[in-house]
Amino acid sequence: MSQYQSKAIDKHGIVAWSDDENTLWSELILRQLNLVKSRACKEYLDGLDMLDLPVDHIPQLGEINQVLSGATGWQVEPVPALISFDKFFDLLANRRFPVATFLRSREEFDYLQEPDFFHEIFGHCAMLTNPKFAHFTHVYGQLGQGASPAVRGYLARLYWFTVEFGLVREGDEDKIYGGGILSSPGETLRALEGRLEEAPNEGVIQREAFNINRVLRTPYRIDIMQPIYFVLSSVDELYQLSEVDLIAEVQRAQLDGLYPPLFDIKDV
Repeated sequence: MSQYQSKAIDKHGIVAWSDDENTLWSELILRQLNLVKSRACKEYLDGLDMLDLPVDHIPQLGEINQVLSGATGWQVEPVPALISFDKFFDLLANRRFPVATFLRSREEFDYLQEPDFFHEIFGHCAMLTNPKFAHFTHVYGQLGQGASPAVRGYLARLYWFTVEFGLVREGDEDKIYGGGILSSPGETLRALEGRLEEAPNEGVIQREAFNINRVLRTPYRIDIMQPIYFVLSSVDELYQLSEVDLIAEVQRAQLDGLYPPLFDIKDV
């Protein structure tokens, strides 16, 4: 259950954001822009330039759609705070990226488990201007449409370690392209610098070259800082990945079984 509720969209596609929400957006984006400018990959930064997100108020969905449709044919789609897997995959398969029209509370300024408007727009939409990334996301949605719950579990790990928490090699440096990292100040620092100054007991994280079998078999948790990140050789690798038989890769991973988790198992 979500503690948040998406704001209504009027007949013109406009969300009536409050002054407090606009102020919160401004604080979020100004802080994160300062962090990502030297840490995000070129494809993301190019997309961010194309979006030209305002820093003094929250953008409207139509403004985002105008840029995305011209770049890759994608659109953002307003959704409730939480949607089903069926709805999620159907939207991606139709080049629609789900965006919940709520903004986090100030109490969850630094981190929240649910994807809010800032996470979706600032974290993800810049990469959706890149044709190779957009193609991978489209194919991913198509694969998930008819997949069984078991297969979707493996596909979820692929999404998590690419679209949400992916890194990419750029020259002799690792850079960020995953939206879950780019919308989080703590994760942005941790992913590349290995340790949080304010949380030294979190430990040094692992960064490994991307391997599809390894990724599909690696457990994750949504409520902790990530203990491992996978690094693409380039964004081209995502496009190449969308051209292979990913369902066959899932079947191999199912036979091989999951790796032991790199975190404590959460009590239910």
